[in-house]
Amino acid sequence: MYDTSLWLGGKEFKSRLIVGTGKYASFENMREAIEASGAEIVTVAVRRVNLPGQGESLLDYIDPKRYTLLPNTAGCYTADEAVRTCYLAREAGLGTLVKLEVIGDSRTLFPDALGLLEATRTLAREGFTVLPYTNDDPVMAKRLEDAGAAAVMPLGAPIGSGLGIRNPYNIKLILEAVTVPVIVDAGVGTASEVAMATAMKLAVEAGRLAHKAGRIGKKLYATASSPLEGVPEWTS
Repeated sequence: MYDTSLWLGGKEFKSRLIVGTGKYASFENMREAIEASGAEIVTVAVRRVNLPGQGESLLDYIDPKRYTLLPNTAGCYTADEAVRTCYLAREAGLGTLVKLEVIGDSRTLFPDALGLLEATRTLAREGFTVLPYTNDDPVMAKRLEDAGAAAVMPLGAPIGSGLGIRNPYNIKLILEAVTVPVIVDAGVGTASEVAMATAMKLAVEAGRLAHKAGRIGKKLYATASSPLEGVPEWTS
């Protein structure tokens, strides 16, 4: 997790883990979980944030000097709606680094690819650092990069499903198709799939080390772990 830095919008991050702010038992529980995770980037749904003067806000529990806020456009179903939400986030002081969501289906919460591409072009042109939440489609990932995306965030499975990464082959193809960072998003079920606090922090680190080390090749038949080549034969 700490061997190479993740760069987004010209800013360096040591941790490769991004955590959310939704569905915690309390704001205090959220704060403790974020701290335990070791993450440096925290996503915030713009539509669920109370602005100053509107009562207690989750932003009161996130130190902006310690964490980078990543406002997202959760709940937006059109490109125009998502773009307006990003403008509001910028005006509210949440910055220009945004996780872009344009939802195409209310049941699966799968992205609307065409709307996502349109919104990415608009926001990139307006100076935003855009991280689009997309399908696990290498062709679309490349188009989003060409449209100005600073990274692509392909889903592992439907949001909140806990199914884990359904198609690792497509994720591999996306890694080959683009040069921007690839951040697997949505549907993770356990820390071993990585994408809860301390467990996820350690899983990200272990996964990164395993990626660097590589894995043993897959074979159809057995190969002795202790080769017999060069070992003298026994004779009677």
